[in-house]
Amino acid sequence: MSKYTQQEKNGLFELTSEAASELSNSQYYNPDLAPTSVNERTWNAFSICNLWVGMSICIPSLALASSLVALGISPMLSVINVILGNLIVLVPIQLNSKIGTKYGIPFPIFSRMTFGNKGTQLPTFSRSIIACGWTAVQSWVGGGAIAALIGIAIPMFADQNVTMALPGNDSVIVGQMIGFFIFMILIFVVAYNGIEKVRWVQNVGGPILIIVILGLLLWSLNAISTSGHSLANVFTAGNDAALIEKNGGFAFVYMAGLTGNIAFWATMALNIPDFSRYAKSQKSQFMGQLIGMPIPMALCAFVGAIFAQATKYTVGEPLFDPTSVFYYVDNKLLVAVCAIGVIMATITTCVAANVVAPANGFSNISPRKISYKKGVVITCLVATFVTQPWWIYGSGASYIFNWLNNYGTIIAPVAAILIADYFICKKQLVDVAGLYEGEGGRYWYDGGWNRNAMIAWVVSFIIPLVGNTVFKYQAGSGLKPNFIQFLAANGYLVSFIIAIVVYVVLMKKTEGKAHYGYVTEEEHEGFTVNR
Repeated sequence: MSKYTQQEKNGLFELTSEAASELSNSQYYNPDLAPTSVNERTWNAFSICNLWVGMSICIPSLALASSLVALGISPMLSVINVILGNLIVLVPIQLNSKIGTKYGIPFPIFSRMTFGNKGTQLPTFSRSIIACGWTAVQSWVGGGAIAALIGIAIPMFADQNVTMALPGNDSVIVGQMIGFFIFMILIFVVAYNGIEKVRWVQNVGGPILIIVILGLLLWSLNAISTSGHSLANVFTAGNDAALIEKNGGFAFVYMAGLTGNIAFWATMALNIPDFSRYAKSQKSQFMGQLIGMPIPMALCAFVGAIFAQATKYTVGEPLFDPTSVFYYVDNKLLVAVCAIGVIMATITTCVAANVVAPANGFSNISPRKISYKKGVVITCLVATFVTQPWWIYGSGASYIFNWLNNYGTIIAPVAAILIADYFICKKQLVDVAGLYEGEGGRYWYDGGWNRNAMIAWVVSFIIPLVGNTVFKYQAGSGLKPNFIQFLAANGYLVSFIIAIVVYVVLMKKTEGKAHYGYVTEEEHEGFTVNR
């Protein structure tokens, strides 16, 4: 390699042209996974804030609070739960954003620094599969909105009683299944055209998002008023004690909800460098995320909680899925406007939060053969034909216990290990060129695998995962959860803490060892030139 492999300008680093040219023939390098140049980092705080607003305002965000209401938690406590969860997960998101902004690398390359050139395949593949599941969920939501639009002209497709049977005794609404396939095509078209298309969609969809949220809120307020209640009384209504006890007790349900809210953005806590690599500065990414994520999530929580309570008064039980409102609105113009808004909002969130990451992740499996666009094709195929969104998003309990908590438990340790490695072990010093080298490179570890990272990952998630599968608590059973089930309900927090401790202890034994990724300040200065 050339003497100088990276150059620095105002605290931002990029590959030198000589180093990029020399790495272009490496099997671990392709243009889509290459670091962004400093000139390509053009997103200011406003752009990043818009990205997060577009990702945050979506139907699954509304369902976080409405799911808790459906499990018996009061609307006010449900909103507080969502706010706390999002403030907590913002910490790992912000920490893992820093390396993307500083060095311009995407998540799969960041993962190489910690897990090794080969070891990175496991966390990136896991994150990719989870993202495919989210793509399916978002497309299922968007499909419901498309079904509502079709149903205006052909009422049969808006009828929730017209269903089709699926394997495993599942049945789904026919119109929503058709809408699901149509929406997947829309997702594919937007994602296939690249990251800038995401920004275009979010800018167009922004004003419509406001209309959607206001429309749902107005419907909920009207339903509450018609039923003889007031907003103040509804929001401050107490818990449904009987329903909470039926689902395991207040502490169990509330902590499971908090963990689910944290896990909601657990995937973004991993692949946030995919976006922060375009930020103009650390201040831009920090302020953009600080404003763009917690505030709209809190607003969504408020609307979701009010909606769930409104449906309790109108249909006899709190509904967790806000798209179900389409079945109770007779005004076709209102349905059309809200459905279009849901479609725009869901496209923005789905592409940015759930398609970009797996596309890069699948590309990382074989960078020379799989481009970002081919990764998009793989993502959409898996989401369409492998995952089952009607099961993941079938109820509030399923959404929190089966989906959010399970995957959160598995990938929380990855975020923890990445943070511990970059800030504690590697002291924020990275050899960017070394991330694209193979055998013999700085990040080769033991045959391409950092065994310390793999051990810390498995050790941290195995107990809560077993508790959430083998000893799984049955929501609605009325039984008290045991200790293992309680750990499982708090799997994200439990596995995150264990992972940091175990990883740092293991890495201390290898400090200074060749091919374990350590870079001294002298070395860092030696291969860096000021621009």
